[in-house]
Amino acid sequence: MVRVDLTRVVGSNVHRLRTAAGISLADLASAGGISKTTLHGIEQGHGNPTLSTLWALATALKVPLGELLEAPPSTVDVVRADDERPRIGGDAVSARLLHRIRLRGVVEVYDIDVAQATQDSHAHLPGVMECLIVTDGSITTGPAGAAATLAARDSIRFDANHPHQYQGNGRHNRAVLLMLHPET
Repeated sequence: MVRVDLTRVVGSNVHRLRTAAGISLADLASAGGISKTTLHGIEQGHGNPTLSTLWALATALKVPLGELLEAPPSTVDVVRADDERPRIGGDAVSARLLHRIRLRGVVEVYDIDVAQATQDSHAHLPGVMECLIVTDGSITTGPAGAAATLAARDSIRFDANHPHQYQGNGRHNRAVLLMLHPET
């Protein structure tokens, strides 16, 4: 990652995490042992924080350092059947990592059939995610305006708190749908 991109990612993450935690700029600056001006610059992506500064901010925010360094995952993540993803094999089972989803709450697992029609789904509650793995046929799904067409063994993960759609593209379209509901 280019240094400029890293400073933007760090700044965006610090701002997002500080806001989510309900911590003021002044309080986080004090907890991190830096000035408000320096923290403001970091949040704007203009700073060049040292590792010790980032550790201090991560500690004050009560998050791992990686939460500051890594860009948040996209709200839509499509994995194609032939994508190179981590794979591990055993005596009888071979597994490929499709998605990592952090969640405290409930996971509902559905076996679904999707007809050759379009179904528009309303936004679900905030924090609800959907993860779909096509097992047969072809399905177009995802947020309205950003839907992806998937074939067998392709998968998609997206925030379902926006309008989204499902459409079968053949006579027989099946998938496994995981509905991820956050803890309330």
